[in-house]
Amino acid sequence: MAGHPVSPVPVAPAGLSRRAQRFIETEGIRVRQQDIRRHHNAWIEHGIPAAEIERATAFQDRWGGLALPPASFYEGGPRILDADCPEETPAEGWSFSAGDCRVSMAYSFMIGPDGAFGIDAYRWTPLHASTEGWVESLALAAHARRWATTVTRVTRNAVDALDLREFEPVPEVQGVTDSWWRGKDSLIAVYRGEAVGLGAPQCLEAHIYGGLDEWGLHGG
Repeated sequence: MAGHPVSPVPVAPAGLSRRAQRFIETEGIRVRQQDIRRHHNAWIEHGIPAAEIERATAFQDRWGGLALPPASFYEGGPRILDADCPEETPAEGWSFSAGDCRVSMAYSFMIGPDGAFGIDAYRWTPLHASTEGWVESLALAAHARRWATTVTRVTRNAVDALDLREFEPVPEVQGVTDSWWRGKDSLIAVYRGEAVGLGAPQCLEAHIYGGLDEWGLHGG
C-alpha cells in the first residue's frame, strides 16, 4: 500500500507462469506507487463512474509501482506500471493509463474497457487481453533472447509472408493484435500494434528466435 515502506524486490502477482514470476522477481524493481484512492471523491465529482475508479484502483493494487526491463518493441514500453485518472472516449468507453512511456511517443499505454493492455494512438489498439499477457510477453522475450542461437528481425511484407502453419500460438501472452508463436525449435513474436494503431504498415515487425531446445521453447 502507498504510504508504507516498499521493498525494491517485487513479489510477482498470482496467476502468472513460473517464467513470468521469475522474470518479475529477478529482473523487476518495485518503487513507491501513487495512492489514487485519495483522488476518489474528486474524480466522482468530475463524473467518473465509481466502477471505473475501482477498476483503476484494482490495477494499482496489483501492478502499481512495478518497473520491468524494456520491451523489445514499443520503445521499451511503460517505465513503471502505474494507473491514473480514467478517461472516456465516445467509441471505446472508459480506459486508464497503464504507465508513462519511456520516451516521447505518438501514443500512450492504456488499459481498455475490457481490461486489455494496449496503446491509444490514432485508434485504441489492444495488444494483449490483459496486463498479465503483456508481462508474459516481456518475460518470454527475455527468456527467448537468452536461449536462442539466432535472433532475426523481419519487417513489413516479410511479416505477413511468415509461414506459421507448423506453429501454435503461445496462450499465456493472450495475444490480440500482438501474438507469439511456438514451433519445433523456434519462437516468433509478431508486433502488429503500431501498424494498426498508427495506420502505419511500415511499423509491422516480427522477431524470430531460432535454435531453441525444449527449455528454450517453454522454460516454465
